[in-house]
Amino acid sequence: MGRPHRPALSRDGIMRAALDLVDEEGAAALSTPRLAARLGVKGPSLYNHVSGRDEILDGIRELILGEMDLDMTVRPWTAAVDGWARAYRAALAAHPHAIPLLVGRPARGLSALRGYAAAFDLLRAAGWPEEHLMPLVRSVEYFLTGSALALVDAPTEPPPPEEELPPGLEPFLNPPPDYRDIAFDAGLAALIRGFEATLDTLDTLRPAPGR
Repeated sequence: MGRPHRPALSRDGIMRAALDLVDEEGAAALSTPRLAARLGVKGPSLYNHVSGRDEILDGIRELILGEMDLDMTVRPWTAAVDGWARAYRAALAAHPHAIPLLVGRPARGLSALRGYAAAFDLLRAAGWPEEHLMPLVRSVEYFLTGSALALVDAPTEPPPPEEELPPGLEPFLNPPPDYRDIAFDAGLAALIRGFEATLDTLDTLRPAPGR
């Protein structure tokens, strides 16, 4: 009797299996032995297709970014930034266990780089100077990182006895069920308004044509 047939390994298959593993069992479950066992192979077989954990994490990010419903041709530019932020958060929300693995890692894959290029083109067309492009995009990313981490359910501890609590903590102890969404909407709107004000200020400081 021949050996049971196993699908051939591929880089894409490894990345998808890694994301499935994280989705189902959490970030701590991601290891070469666990991933190899899931794929029905020995650990060293993975290294014929990927260089190591860093490449797997980059691949997980690429898969998540590939799920984004993103259109950077939307105008005005503020609507495109709003849509980008919401699409990114929605993609992360579908894979909350992957968020701790990705936060703080530089985006190096082609999907991420294409996204940067599209964002820079959008902002240039809106009149943003070159030296402001990366800071503006990073500002959005920093905000998204914080809002994404809020999607991860952390273990909670019971508060101190009621008699020891300072007054006025009701919003903290009993927030509305959708408080994360409310915070995200408020923060994103404030961020975009701040960008608009900054661009208006830059426009007033810009020399008039011909001078």
